[in-house]
Amino acid sequence: MATIRIPHPVPSPVEDAQALMKACKGWGTDEKGVIEVIAYRDATQRKLIREAYEELFNENLIKRLESELSGDFEKAVYRWMFDPAEREAIIANVAIKDNDYRVIIETACINSAKELLVVKQTYHAINKHSLEEDVASHITGDFRKLLVALVSTYRYDGDEVNIKLAQSEAKVLHDAIKEKIYNHEEIIRILSTRSKAQLNATFNQYKDEYGASITKDLSGEGSNEFASALRVVVRCIISPKKYFEKLLRSATSNRGNEDALTRVIVTRAEKDLSEIKELYEKRTNMSLDQAISKETSGDYKKFLLALLGN
Repeated sequence: MATIRIPHPVPSPVEDAQALMKACKGWGTDEKGVIEVIAYRDATQRKLIREAYEELFNENLIKRLESELSGDFEKAVYRWMFDPAEREAIIANVAIKDNDYRVIIETACINSAKELLVVKQTYHAINKHSLEEDVASHITGDFRKLLVALVSTYRYDGDEVNIKLAQSEAKVLHDAIKEKIYNHEEIIRILSTRSKAQLNATFNQYKDEYGASITKDLSGEGSNEFASALRVVVRCIISPKKYFEKLLRSATSNRGNEDALTRVIVTRAEKDLSEIKELYEKRTNMSLDQAISKETSGDYKKFLLALLGN
């Protein structure tokens, strides 16, 4: 479930656009006024506000907010203001330039086949070249093989599984991992082409047959950065919510990881952040709201807490 709270009745897009202009006028920006509008509107409403603002004031609202705000608060607001597909395309582009394979894997493995296709189409429209092309151009070696395969896929989205295939491919994965051949072409083929339902069946067969989870074996002695990337793939496929909860635990316990904190809250606030919050509290005995209040400050903290439903 989503965490953002939308007021009833909702002001019109014109009223919201005028409120944002008022918040940005003068010598100092009224950050509270900005938060009170944009943190309590869904993606459709934010898009209408952007259109109304441009029509009223002949100015791009996102660029105006960029110029008025700063720091982590500005970065969070910037990402929030885009449509979900636009946001993911922008985040993916930054990740490619930064060689951040984890974010690219998130994009490829957490989205459904249809969602990933929309993100790729949006990426192409924004950047005038494809996501696959940019991954191939900026990433090298085994990571290129893995990431290009993942972003190029169009997985079957159904629930049907083939248990015999799951058993045979669990053995293929186990044998390659046991020999520490993490870049084995069969590992990449299986992880990048099979449906999520089929892969979960394969991972279950792996644990049943060999006594340890595939993620545990990938983190064993002799594992390397590529094995870490494979672990991210597996975790994103098995349970995106648990993956994001773990990311939040890391982000709230290590200052300087605000980018991951922002990314999770901004991208999941309209989807499943409520369930992720519950998982977080069960694992830490602390609410996510409390953790963010402790680890962040200022308008950045206020904005994140607003997206969390405060």
